[in-house]
Amino acid sequence: MTQRTIDPDVLQALVGQAVGDFGSVLNAALVVVGDRLGLYKALAESGSTTSTELAERTGTVERNVREWLSAQAAAGFVTYDGPADDGDRWSMTPEQAEAFTNESSPAFLCGGFQVVTAAAKADEKITEAFRHGGGLGWHEHHHDLFRGTERFFRPGYAASLTSDWLPSLSGVVARLERGGKVADVGCGHGASTVLMAAAYPASVFTGFDYHAPSVEAARGAATAAGVADRTMFEVAGAGAFSGSGYDLVCFFDCLHDMGDPVGALQHTRRALSDDGVVMLVEPQAGDTVAENLNPIGRLFYAASSLICTPASQSQEVGRALGAQAGVARLTEVANEAGFTRVRTAASTPFNIVLELRP
Repeated sequence: MTQRTIDPDVLQALVGQAVGDFGSVLNAALVVVGDRLGLYKALAESGSTTSTELAERTGTVERNVREWLSAQAAAGFVTYDGPADDGDRWSMTPEQAEAFTNESSPAFLCGGFQVVTAAAKADEKITEAFRHGGGLGWHEHHHDLFRGTERFFRPGYAASLTSDWLPSLSGVVARLERGGKVADVGCGHGASTVLMAAAYPASVFTGFDYHAPSVEAARGAATAAGVADRTMFEVAGAGAFSGSGYDLVCFFDCLHDMGDPVGALQHTRRALSDDGVVMLVEPQAGDTVAENLNPIGRLFYAASSLICTPASQSQEVGRALGAQAGVARLTEVANEAGFTRVRTAASTPFNIVLELRP
């Protein structure tokens, strides 16, 4: 075996990076705890406060809150104002409050941390999936994954869906304004469906998802938003959802999770109206591994390893596109399903939007 010389500086840098990751992983759980207990919102509303005051306001134990505040300050998520006569004081800057308390902001982070911690809870199941195959179904994950996914994606959808993505599709907005028929496949908790229904009151929307608890949550969201009269949700897989003559069929960050994405798109093609359109929203990615070796790729490859790829493998066919499929592979899948016209209509740092036509 050839002896390889270790560069101590390179090794130290790698260890330093890992130590930073240790802190990030541990702090992810603390973010979820703070979000659940309302600690961020109470701190943002209180201004500069002590751990005793924050604990009293939130009905929590002061000693735990004090340690939590120190961890959050070390992470840069809250601000340490320094000692005072009544004890150490803490606060949140406007930017920190925006990221940790404003659920409508595209910068809101708590949903993402909820996804991270939920995915990590499946590490033993994922280990077995790596050893023996068979994947791990979406429904087999911790329930925080479903709520966290909604909270992570909804602000981005709210910022871009009706203002940029739908207008980027040829002729779709005019059709929705006149009154169109829309299917939202893999709708989860219905965030995207509800946003579209609120924006286009002349159209009707049906969301489909195989996960029954998510469908129930979506129905509740539609009722709360006042759009239940024109929004329906059904339990159905992507390859067997009901209805026909759809003017628009949407897939939001879900096609790559499906075992048979070609079959799902073939079924969709049959369900479209004569001039119907598919809007395919997928994670932002280049077409090669090298293009995706960046912070966004790091996030999506990790999520794909724990969630997306095993979810696909747990289903029939098990195509396992992964969250970093890229436009070329997605176009290949669309072509296999009979969509001859595939166009990149829009993009953000996190998403690509493809327009599919037969």
